[in-house]
Amino acid sequence: MIAANVWLLFLLKLRMPAAAVAELAFLSLYVAWAAGRGPPQKLRATRADYFRVRSLSRTQWFWGVIAAVSFAATIHAALAFLFRLVPFPAAAFHRGYDFSFIGSSSMQWLACIVSALSAGVCEETGFRGYMQRPIEHRHGPIVAILISSVLFTLLHLTKDWALVGMVPIVFGAGVLLGTLARASGTLVFCMLGHWIMDIGLFAYWWTQIAGTFSQRPIFEVGVDLFFITECGAFALALSLTFMAIGRLRRLS
Repeated sequence: MIAANVWLLFLLKLRMPAAAVAELAFLSLYVAWAAGRGPPQKLRATRADYFRVRSLSRTQWFWGVIAAVSFAATIHAALAFLFRLVPFPAAAFHRGYDFSFIGSSSMQWLACIVSALSAGVCEETGFRGYMQRPIEHRHGPIVAILISSVLFTLLHLTKDWALVGMVPIVFGAGVLLGTLARASGTLVFCMLGHWIMDIGLFAYWWTQIAGTFSQRPIFEVGVDLFFITECGAFALALSLTFMAIGRLRRLS
């Protein structure tokens, strides 16, 4: 997980776009080592196992991509649902994510994309790979998914946006990602889903360069068409996620 902090150093010291190039090079080396390449040779098989290295069929790719996209949509729909029940604390979500020091809007977007990639790769390698996988071997998948999800939640509770209502969303995200990793036998789809989710989080909810959530809670404006649509989107996205995970489990 230390690797997740390298991007911040690049961003502050090198600035964009050099920071993005450096981070992509770093992540390439990081993934290669975590997947079993490089020294020490005696731990290569263990690292490959923890990284869940395996070949994938076209059908697995199809359902894996559906699971990843549906997962990201589920989390964003859950956020929209939450902030129709309670007011959206825009200032708290933005605190610590001010990209105004990056000159152009295109570079701010690139920074969001690379920030999301860094978090997706490093957190999935850490939580769903190197933490969850060995616990699966010793105590089974249910215990492993619960432990990795609890610690995933605790890590994110240090953020200013970690309201009480965010706890079940973060924990639920951890459970879905852990289940996806177990069912598919790979971290690829977890990383993809996490990356897509975090692009939206960075660009819209945190840095707010893509806009700010402006809908009012239903206790102020009542149940409207937007709220009904958001509930429907959440139910549909979650159902698709479960369906895709089920297909992947059977294929594996």
